Amino acid sequence: MYRMLTCFNLKPEATIEEFRRAVDEFARHLATLDLVESTGPIGRRQRHPIMDTDSERDHEYFFIMSFRDLDHCDRAVEYIQSHDESGEAEHVAMYSKIEDPIFICWEDLE
Repeated sequence: MYRMLTCFNLKPEATIEEFRRAVDEFARHLATLDLVESTGPIGRRQRHPIMDTDSERDHEYFFIMSFRDLDHCDRAVEYIQSHDESGEAEHVAMYSKIEDPIFICWEDLE
């Protein structure tokens, strides 16, 4: 499985509920096109003195999207970068609510 972690902060005018709805709509759209396996719940960072050692970033929220493999992920990226009318509004609705995004990808070792 290939995964992408998105770390982000919300823009001041956005609420987590609005963002959650936007992510759900975007994820459903990608799923109908077979461009994502799953999208995990949105999490809020917990700044634990031992378990959270990342002092370089100050992101409050995160979520994970999962893909079958790198090719599956690349097809999703190509679709997003094409600005196809069928999914552009959903992507903009989600992305316009965040700031300072960081994306981290990895492949599960099995």
